[in-house]
Amino acid sequence: MPSKQKILIVDDDINIAELISLYLTKEFYEVQIVEDGEQALQMFDTFQPNLILLDLMLPGIDGYQVCREIRSRSNTPIIMLSAKGEVFDKVLGLELGADDYMIKPFDAKELVARVKAVLRRFQPVKQENSPASKLVQYPDLIINLSNYSVMYRGNNIDMPPKELELLYFLASSPNQVFTREQLLDHIWGYEYIGDTRTVDVHIKRLREKIKDHDSWRLATVWGIGYKFEVR
Repeated sequence: MPSKQKILIVDDDINIAELISLYLTKEFYEVQIVEDGEQALQMFDTFQPNLILLDLMLPGIDGYQVCREIRSRSNTPIIMLSAKGEVFDKVLGLELGADDYMIKPFDAKELVARVKAVLRRFQPVKQENSPASKLVQYPDLIINLSNYSVMYRGNNIDMPPKELELLYFLASSPNQVFTREQLLDHIWGYEYIGDTRTVDVHIKRLREKIKDHDSWRLATVWGIGYKFEVR
């Protein structure tokens, strides 16, 4: 029997944390709750969660710092929870490496749906035939969706699942232009409730890791969207 997926809840509001835990436990997840950032970093190493629900307003080390520290050493999916609904706060959270952002108060059933959606995206795609069928290769760049890996100029590049999926999707259709709405639909799916700034943030992060090449680049098509341009 497969082991349960593990969720780490980081929230100093114990009532909210226990309510989330109740819903997730009913869905057969294994759950741990911690109430501050320092405990979160300690529990991350010992519990080794499959996903983290991270409140931003924490005593001591805040959620932004926790996200930055975890992302520096792991691609474990992170969903940020915050009462801050400003665009700046959302963009900052995504730029630090969060995979989703939910504003309090939220519906617990919606949160569970988002947890499931993020975990599905994080699972490597199982190949029944050739594993190379999910591989795209260009000079100095290999994107392998089968094992969620990217090789750039001979080096493994760490990136969260959605970044890799976005890069793979664009590179799989060279020189084809996609609108931001199309990319949201293909990569985040109908369950995602966000705006097109999410795409811009992820493109920015990809460009920081994957620089323009003489043979290809991630190109902006002004007023429309993006394409993987092959020269």
